[in-house]
Amino acid sequence: MSELLSKFSLLGGRLALDFANVPSLPASGSSSSLSWEELIGFLQATQIVSRERGEELLALTESDPQSAFGLLNRAERLRNSLRVSFDSLAKKLRIPRESVEPVNEILRVTEGHDELVESSRSWRIEYIARENSLDWLLAAVARSAAELITEGEATRVRLCANPACSLFFYDNSRTHRRRWCSMSLCGNRHKVAAFARRHAARRRSA
Repeated sequence: MSELLSKFSLLGGRLALDFANVPSLPASGSSSSLSWEELIGFLQATQIVSRERGEELLALTESDPQSAFGLLNRAERLRNSLRVSFDSLAKKLRIPRESVEPVNEILRVTEGHDELVESSRSWRIEYIARENSLDWLLAAVARSAAELITEGEATRVRLCANPACSLFFYDNSRTHRRRWCSMSLCGNRHKVAAFARRHAARRRSA
């Protein structure tokens, strides 16, 4: 699982954006299927579940495959709908009603409340579900998505300027002109490519 957790760079700046980016590797594309291992890895990486709970959930494909398959289907539907919604937000387009419905579905069945839970020497906010259902695992993602969708045209949701990248991020920069999901990834690649083009042009003109 530690190898899987390393896949999650969590560059989005908002939980729902990070979930829409899974699998969170540039150029991974938006059409790839979400695996059970990736879903549980994301829940662990974002501390929605503990490592111990994550191990229990991984075993669910053997102990209760129907429940695992059902949650995976809902999670993948949610992720794909978020990609459509966030792409529309980033391009200042109207969000299709059908792409919002999967968010509402999760919000409807995950009634509960936030609660302060002691963790080591500090405190963290943990979502406590009213119903003992696996759907609560997606509740925090759905709430994060709802908050972003309500921002409308004023949103700072962005899509990486690298055409080969499909990652979303929240622009918290001072000028609100951030272009890249990460400078160490797409930003530096763009700079290197631009330098190479300039160098080649100078050689041709020499």
